[in-house]
Amino acid sequence: MKGVMIQGTASDVGKSLVVTALCRILSTEGVKVAPFKSQNMSNNSYVTIDGKEIGRAQGIQAEAARTEATVWMNPILLKPRSHQDSEVVYLGKAIETFSGREYRENFYEKGLNVIRESFQMLSNQFEMVVIEGAGSPVEINLKDRELVNMKVAALADVPVVLVADIDRGGVFASIIGTLELMEPDERKRVAGVIINKFRGDITLFEDGVRWIEEKTGIPVLGVLPYIEHHMIDGEDSLSIANQFSNQKRGDVDVVVIQLPFISNYSDLEPFLFEDDVSIRWVKHVDEFGAPDAVIIPGTKSTIQDLKFIKDQGLDVKIKNHFKNGGFTVGICGGYQILGDEMIDEAGSDTGIVNSRLQGIGLIPGKTIFYKEKETIRTVAAYHEDTGFPEKIPLEGYEIHLGKTVIKQKGCSFLKLEDGKEEGYFHYNGQLIGTYLHHLFHNDEWRNRWLNLIRKRKGLAVKEIRNLRDYKDQRYTALAVEMKAHLKWDLLKEIIENWSSGE
Repeated sequence: MKGVMIQGTASDVGKSLVVTALCRILSTEGVKVAPFKSQNMSNNSYVTIDGKEIGRAQGIQAEAARTEATVWMNPILLKPRSHQDSEVVYLGKAIETFSGREYRENFYEKGLNVIRESFQMLSNQFEMVVIEGAGSPVEINLKDRELVNMKVAALADVPVVLVADIDRGGVFASIIGTLELMEPDERKRVAGVIINKFRGDITLFEDGVRWIEEKTGIPVLGVLPYIEHHMIDGEDSLSIANQFSNQKRGDVDVVVIQLPFISNYSDLEPFLFEDDVSIRWVKHVDEFGAPDAVIIPGTKSTIQDLKFIKDQGLDVKIKNHFKNGGFTVGICGGYQILGDEMIDEAGSDTGIVNSRLQGIGLIPGKTIFYKEKETIRTVAAYHEDTGFPEKIPLEGYEIHLGKTVIKQKGCSFLKLEDGKEEGYFHYNGQLIGTYLHHLFHNDEWRNRWLNLIRKRKGLAVKEIRNLRDYKDQRYTALAVEMKAHLKWDLLKEIIENWSSGE
């Protein structure tokens, strides 16, 4: 199987975006292509059609490649649960929680084996693979047992293209330094360099391109422009600041509690494309202000993040916000946090069996954490308790350990495909809790909820903005934009004619 690996001089240089663009370019040219990342560390995940969990970036890249995402595209997903420990999701299922040292010592051979198996599975179904690395390939303290960069390129025997971020500064040093720290056999595998996130007139960097090529002997395959509002979901918490930092201030002020172990923050990205909505990420009470709505997102460590909310005094702010008529939504872990109590029956959330913590207490429900995680794609409709007459389908997915029991009758939010009631909806939508991730990616629902707020504020209601079709258009637009700035024929030639000589 042919392929190419995209590595970076550092984290967040744009590897995921480049891989996404390459997948769409190749797919458009008729190539049956798959994305791949051996090991992902992210709490922003994606549920495959068969209910397995992989990194969100690979799910998005599969969409760009016009294929269905599978666990073979991301066989290992590490989901941080604390500053020391991560849950290991292996072929889509959570198997164990390790510290960083335990993982390096106990998982390396198993990781190598599943990477080899993944390549074999992908080679049976696809003509080409576009592989994403992680962080930097020259982290000297980690290289002897790494599962994400040059070891993977060697296993797949593909050329490497090194991506550098010019926007952060020091692009020449980052390229030269990375290459100098590589072993000779690794250095020979680097077949090209891409400069990413260039602002302004790209022709002004022509001297820089010549210098890099003369200094390294490696072709610069493109200088890619800084692309804002590309609507490609971010991979990790580093992307939150980038995606939301330049946001305009709108008439509808939505606060999102920035939890230490936030997960699936892609739930909030559709609001970036609503002209009158601004999203503010809040970690401290002095940032809270007087928002129209508060959203508590998902979390990998619900009880720890509830403690954070209480330690910061944000629980008082949230309760007062609701009492004063503000809209409040909890998604997944945020739903659990808004309840009366959480009981970690299996120790699966905290590691302490039967630990308990009182929630914020706005939703009359109790959450119990069990051992097995539930991951499923689902389709739901509004429950009759909401008073909404339409049976419009809402699509999303669930990823959670706990199950929440609501004590109050007549206030369900959704009815699932299997007929079960889900979530909490009360006070005409002023208070909502649900396990359905990507709720706000449903255009009709997002518009309905925002119009509830607009009416309350005396603002004009707005028509539905269709972001689903827009997102697929953005994959194509991203591919067209990047291809225009790539030496595409040269890159294809490198892939087609690659031979490591090993």
